[in-house]
Amino acid sequence: MKITSDIFLVGGPGNSDSSDAAIYLIISGGEAALVDAGTGNGAARVMKNIRAAGVDPRSIRYLFITHCHYDHTGGANRMRDETGCAIIAHELDAEFLEAGDAEVTAASWYGARMDPVRVDIKVTGRERLFTVGSLRLAFYHAPGHSPGSAVLTVESDGKLVLFGQDVHGPLNDALRSVREDYVNSLEFMLSLEADILCEGHFGVYAGKEKVRDFIESFL
Repeated sequence: MKITSDIFLVGGPGNSDSSDAAIYLIISGGEAALVDAGTGNGAARVMKNIRAAGVDPRSIRYLFITHCHYDHTGGANRMRDETGCAIIAHELDAEFLEAGDAEVTAASWYGARMDPVRVDIKVTGRERLFTVGSLRLAFYHAPGHSPGSAVLTVESDGKLVLFGQDVHGPLNDALRSVREDYVNSLEFMLSLEADILCEGHFGVYAGKEKVRDFIESFL
């Protein structure tokens, strides 16, 4: 599914496997990046979709992890093996990925084990900028759903695109969720005034009003 000239939906229910959260592909200037990796159950279909978008998987420079949960990260090791990409996550979730923690990553909710994932770039602090071709991506720490939850923004076709993968939560003590942090992160996402929201389970919302209404519905 083409979202903008630079952004495609390449994974998730109906596109890869029903257990996968959404996987987004960003393309610019002969380079590419992925946002999240699904569970790994639909990895072959994700790779097929990447090629169908005209992208050589070996041109994928980064895999951005929005948070440590299994439906977003179970396929991370395979994606790195297939593409040679660097895996990026906030340091506060990286520890659970590298430990293969089946509880905090929610792998146990899927009846699965979490293979340890080495995180190549651990983001510290509130914000870090990355480039993919001519595009500048901002990676923001947005905790609440998990300690190291993050959102990303990029401008594409003159529109600000927000990758807010699990805007909806849920909040759960086993996931180390913190309600106050979650509310603050929702307020931060609203302040970005994005034109397009790419969510992890509820699809793509286009138009500032639709994006705002969706985020506000969880406050």
